[in-house]
Amino acid sequence: MDKKPINKKNLLASLPDEWPDDLLPQIQAQVKASRRKVVVLDDDPTGTQTVHGVPVLTEWPVETLRAELANDLPAFYLLTNSRSLPLAEAEAMNVEIGRNLVEAARQADREFVVVSRSDSTLRGHFPGEVKALAEALGQDFDAWLIIPFFLEGGRYTINDVHYVAEGEWLVPAGATEFARDAVFGYRASNLRRWVEEKTEGRIPSEAVASISIEDIRRGGPKRVAGRLAGLARGDVCVVNAASTRDLEVFTQGLLAAEARGQRFLYRTAASFVRVRAGLAPRPLLARTELDLPESGGVLFAVGSYVPRTTGQVTALLAQPGVMGIEINVEALLADDRRPGEIERVAQQADRGLRRGDDVVIFTSRQLVTGEDAESNLSIGRRVSESLVAIVRTISTRPRYLLAKGGITSSDVATQGLGVKRALVLGQILPGVPVWQLGPESRYPGLVYIVFPGNVGGSQSLVEIATGLRPGLTP
Repeated sequence: MDKKPINKKNLLASLPDEWPDDLLPQIQAQVKASRRKVVVLDDDPTGTQTVHGVPVLTEWPVETLRAELANDLPAFYLLTNSRSLPLAEAEAMNVEIGRNLVEAARQADREFVVVSRSDSTLRGHFPGEVKALAEALGQDFDAWLIIPFFLEGGRYTINDVHYVAEGEWLVPAGATEFARDAVFGYRASNLRRWVEEKTEGRIPSEAVASISIEDIRRGGPKRVAGRLAGLARGDVCVVNAASTRDLEVFTQGLLAAEARGQRFLYRTAASFVRVRAGLAPRPLLARTELDLPESGGVLFAVGSYVPRTTGQVTALLAQPGVMGIEINVEALLADDRRPGEIERVAQQADRGLRRGDDVVIFTSRQLVTGEDAESNLSIGRRVSESLVAIVRTISTRPRYLLAKGGITSSDVATQGLGVKRALVLGQILPGVPVWQLGPESRYPGLVYIVFPGNVGGSQSLVEIATGLRPGLTP
């Protein structure tokens, strides 16, 4: 069921016309008046792929959270990287953050709303970490809202079915490579059935509420607010969206519902965060805005193994001035071979960076799997820890660093580069965020590009590498 691709142009053309009014100015005014800070728990760092001018924190003691809640910025991110953890550890982390947020908000005298930001292709610890977070926050939520729409990555929810754009086609998410994930795989593309699948039947599909495209485009914010008001305490509600305007209409209705006293916990992809925080879109970053050095090599660290990443790496390695170093994953998994493999890759990378090459360190493309989800997570952690060890061992500062894959980019930032607070500058390509690292990091001020494994076309890495080379005319 829900497995056949649908022509994207035809499906989008069959929908009602979008709501005619630009609602962002009203959303911005409502967000400012409410004084509720948007706090995003990001299960990998790719969730910053729609925002700009907001900080990302990699630690969450009460005093740190209190300081962020007290400033005038509309939102901040907490990088949990929980998708790399077993469920029990992910739940414990969400409990810790929830409790610390409650105490920090009490001290700062500031209200907040929470986004549990997860993968737009439905991979992650749902419902476990959301339930743990809700209990730790101690709020009696009216509903959980499921909003995986992500325009920049070609993810649409129409008639409750979540789609992934592939060229001119929309492929139901359950029929994509992402649904076959070794840890977070699933079958259902219809989000109401997906909730039933993920809750192992505890929440049947018929009990999952839905706000439709028709509600949003024909009824507008008032219809949305009315539909939210009709939810029963503890409901799970799917939100359909096929455009950013749909999200704006929904968000204005949501803010009206919250102004009347309703409270919601959001489980969403990245597009919702920008709209809920009232942030205006901004153009893609230009090379001149990044203030990059005019000499030196670039480091690409690639851990993602999905076919899309493999194609992008292959295209990049075919470019002149690019040095590829393949990391033997089998060696990383063997205790006696791991140190030598880390040293070999780091030494080669250092030599290339000193020459001014663009150096690509990438894991061998054959996916190594274990017997179950727990062992697959363990293998992934071992590989990611090894990539971090390689980055630590490399002694040459790159012009900039690009990490490919969610878990990879998180671990490289926090463990390899010692990042505690970074600033999101914007996006270099749609869905590809750029951070500037803080003064506490190993390379203060370094431009760090966080490239999701499941985003971009075959030439995307090539576009970044060529577009950011020194000496080009802006």
